[in-house]
Amino acid sequence: MKALISRETGGPETLEFGELPDREPGKGEILIDVKACSINFPDTLIIEDKYQVKPPRPFAPGSEVAGTVAKLGEGVEGFSVGDRIITGTGFGGLAEQAIGRAANCYHLPEKFSFAQGASLLMTYGTSIHALKDRGRIAEGDEVLVLGAAGGVGISGVELAKAFGARVVAGVSSKEKAQMARDAGADAVVIYDRAPFDKDASKALANKFKEACEKDGYDIVYDIVGGDYSEPAVRAIGWEGRFLVTGFPAGIAKLPLNLTLLKSCDVCGVFWGAFAARFPDKNRANIAELFELWEAGKIAPPVSETYAFENAAEAIRKVGAREAVGKLVVEIG
Repeated sequence: MKALISRETGGPETLEFGELPDREPGKGEILIDVKACSINFPDTLIIEDKYQVKPPRPFAPGSEVAGTVAKLGEGVEGFSVGDRIITGTGFGGLAEQAIGRAANCYHLPEKFSFAQGASLLMTYGTSIHALKDRGRIAEGDEVLVLGAAGGVGISGVELAKAFGARVVAGVSSKEKAQMARDAGADAVVIYDRAPFDKDASKALANKFKEACEKDGYDIVYDIVGGDYSEPAVRAIGWEGRFLVTGFPAGIAKLPLNLTLLKSCDVCGVFWGAFAARFPDKNRANIAELFELWEAGKIAPPVSETYAFENAAEAIRKVGAREAVGKLVVEIG
């Protein structure tokens, strides 16, 4: 089968098109004819051996797909050949066929496109786990979302609004600010590119505070890390929840005295591990996402689609933090 292949450690420039062996589903697995594969930040890390999972080479990156059931493995129930489904694969999605664990596969309603379906699980799955399970979001909360125009950020804005919060979006450009507003953000803070010196860091903290209508945020959803994290912690409210979710700007070093002064929680958000440890809770979250989607309260933002042969460029753009919304590679 045709695939975009990582044969050596490196960036998108090391990827090449070629042939990988055809796959067969094992027990509890489904073979999928891939129609669309979205690009997520872990896809940029896994080819550089910087992600938690390090598959043996050669392999195809691509961690989230939509397609149709080609073949069922032993013991799989509830699915039939030809069904439209979505799943997370970890890797292997940028290929004509991929394997999904039946326990992690979901039916895709006909009203939604394959590109939209490939844009739901990782971003919205992460955000619903972050906001509900880790952030204990409640109606009337004030939520600051950093990196609010990326795939995870947009999902955070939409879900926080769906749960009744007031949302402030942190973004790095006017274009991204408009996308965050279109997703429902009540206010936007446009910040400069890091690194920040001490004065710039405090100035950004003041910007965050000025955009907040309470005495600090109930939840900070930090998808960015780096020099952006400390100013956000300075803007958090009493007993707020700081959700550590990603590090495209680098791993932050927080002065822990701030957490004492705010009496706030610093909470790690590792959706993949949560889904593996608590599959029933995760499926309940995903079921809620489908309900919100059907009700029009969320809408996976497919901002650009790429032909299969241009998939490496989509990975480059996400890795360079140039993407706005969700980038999807159309395959089938």
